[in-house]
Amino acid sequence: MPAAVASAREILTRLHEVMAARTGAQAKLNQVVNIIGEAMQSEVCSIYLLRDGLLELFATRGLKQEAVHVTRMALGEGLVGTIAQDVATLNLDEATSHPDFAYKPETGEDLFHSFAGVPIVRRQAAVGVLCVQHADPRPYDEVEIEALQTVAMVLSELIANAGLVDDSRANATRAPQTQGQRLSGLKLVEGMGRGFAVYHNPRIVIEHTVAEDTEAERARVYSAFAKMREQIDNMASQAEFGGDGEHREVLDTYRMFAYDEGWGRRINEAIDSGLTAEAAIERVQQRTRMRMRQIDDPLLADRMHDLEDLANRLLRIVSGQLGTAASQGLKQDTILIARNLGPAELLEYDRRRLKGVLLEEGSLTAHVTIVARAMGVPVLGRVKDVRQHVVDGDLLLLDVGQASVVCRPTTAIEDAFETRLAIGQKRRAQFQALRDVPPVSKDGHRVTLMMNAGLRDDVAALDPTGADGIGLFRTEFQFLVSATMPQRERQQRLYKDVLDAAGERPVIFRTVDIGGDKALPYLHAEGADEEENPAMGWRALRVALERGGLMKAQARALLEASAGKTLNVMFPMVSEPWEFDEAKAIFEAQRNWLHERGKRLPTSIRYGAMLEVPALAEVLDILCPKLDFLSIGTNDLTQFLFAADRANPKLAERYDWLSPAILRFLARIVREGDAHKVQVGVCGEMGGRTLEAMALIGLGIDRLSITPAAIGPVKAMICSLDVAALRAALPAVLAAPPADMRAHLTAWAQAAGVELS
Repeated sequence: MPAAVASAREILTRLHEVMAARTGAQAKLNQVVNIIGEAMQSEVCSIYLLRDGLLELFATRGLKQEAVHVTRMALGEGLVGTIAQDVATLNLDEATSHPDFAYKPETGEDLFHSFAGVPIVRRQAAVGVLCVQHADPRPYDEVEIEALQTVAMVLSELIANAGLVDDSRANATRAPQTQGQRLSGLKLVEGMGRGFAVYHNPRIVIEHTVAEDTEAERARVYSAFAKMREQIDNMASQAEFGGDGEHREVLDTYRMFAYDEGWGRRINEAIDSGLTAEAAIERVQQRTRMRMRQIDDPLLADRMHDLEDLANRLLRIVSGQLGTAASQGLKQDTILIARNLGPAELLEYDRRRLKGVLLEEGSLTAHVTIVARAMGVPVLGRVKDVRQHVVDGDLLLLDVGQASVVCRPTTAIEDAFETRLAIGQKRRAQFQALRDVPPVSKDGHRVTLMMNAGLRDDVAALDPTGADGIGLFRTEFQFLVSATMPQRERQQRLYKDVLDAAGERPVIFRTVDIGGDKALPYLHAEGADEEENPAMGWRALRVALERGGLMKAQARALLEASAGKTLNVMFPMVSEPWEFDEAKAIFEAQRNWLHERGKRLPTSIRYGAMLEVPALAEVLDILCPKLDFLSIGTNDLTQFLFAADRANPKLAERYDWLSPAILRFLARIVREGDAHKVQVGVCGEMGGRTLEAMALIGLGIDRLSITPAAIGPVKAMICSLDVAALRAALPAVLAAPPADMRAHLTAWAQAAGVELS
């Protein structure tokens, strides 16, 4: 074992004794710098701690004592300030050669050449700096730096427990702007929310760093490694992730790191130095983060991120903190923070306490965005550096309309937010006043305005919004929130409850649209492991037709639930007419089966298809004669038309729903539907935005199904619109599109007095 590492363990033991002694804080720090300096054989050892936002020299061995509590530096000032600001290590054989070097004459440090410093980190933020200096110009060995970093980790716990640093100071060091820090992002779901920050994957706070029993800590790490490797192996064995392709490459990398002996050896060495299992993993993880900052190769940086993710998994296993924030329950009004979320994950949260979501990634048409909009939860996506600025428990003011969130607001900022919130509530009250007003344009044109739903509770929004019905009931939501495949009886109860709650208003049920970013852990496919783009793979109707039992059970549940009523059902992601034919045949077979057994049946069945795959537009002349209605799913249609993955944050804002390509394509579909007397509607997110909804109506679409929160604004827009004038103007615009279609349509609406929001 290297001497420096052995001395690190000795330092930890002596530090523990010092901090446990009944002496004053200053006396303890004076002893600490002497212990570290002697063990590291350094002529200088100094400790700087944050106080009032500045790094203050609290104790030193080797520098002038009169500089203690006198020398102070701002974050980013000098070598010490740079270490704290960047949360990074410096190792210099000649300190004065560094561009950030700042000479402090009162310290007498001009006698020393070599310098090494490490941040003292508490809750992932620097609360101080531990540094050593030597008269000879030499770089410190790697093992010496590692020993210094290990000591700094333990020192952070010891000084916090001794009251030398207020634990809240870790929060303040994340950004110089302690209050009123404003972060911007991408508007995903409009709305405002006030709540306290909660991370979807809560940070593991390491409270104990010094091991009492080294072998017991080693055994804990071995057990955690075994469990982690089992998880990775199970993940790899699932059919969706096997085979060749991108998923396989990712999992191969994960497995490589999970079984990497070098990683395990470094953690063991950290335990040998006297750290607990958690502290040892974090110690090695800190080293990984520091390496990541120095990597210019994007591919290699991604691999280091993989190791970071695995280290987080290992840390959660060894600490026993395996669940998300949803499993722990929300204790107060909350703004949830995550890199990304799946639809099922979002549905696990208490809707009464969830006031908003911040995503580091996210896109307008990702299913989690759609679910959040259905839940009425504001979402701001692509928020950069949120983890550097926000810690658990911070008060956040989210205003998606302004594409921003304010962290730790001042009283003035909070008052202004409350004023805007009151204005928004007043505006919503105005929309609610339109509840009983039909969506009829100024020139007397009636538009059918329906709402989207997916849960039993969603149906309660029918009366407050005055919606004409449910134009899209996403039956897959029941599957997403269930740990096992919902039995037919459970499905039937849900569908009957929805129909009963809707009364005479129509409900259009979409058969299960699962797969893609709505994967079910209990449903796997043969051959699905070969697909590199799940959104275009084994999903939606393709799953249902292959899994005959799945479609038969749902068909029977819908038929029995609709007894004595009209059943409106549509099939998602139809690519060719024969797929529609097969799906309809399954329903008809189940209807005949029920009829033969004397069961009550729907009075009629109306069959529809969703047009999301562009290829279907080329065969509408074949399909339309078989349809009762056609619904356009603009979310998937947009990504397929532009070959743009809607879950890719880099493409989130690149393609516009109001682009001429989209509008011309939709106009062609409407013309084909009119030719066959098939009503064409839209049930995508495009219809929930007033300007986009105006454009859709201008194309000839008279049925929109949108989120409940959008019904008021869209209804107000319709009531202020002259449909005939719009439909007369739009063909010429599409024939010779302006450079900015969105700006052109906005100008037209403003000139015509159309109410947009």
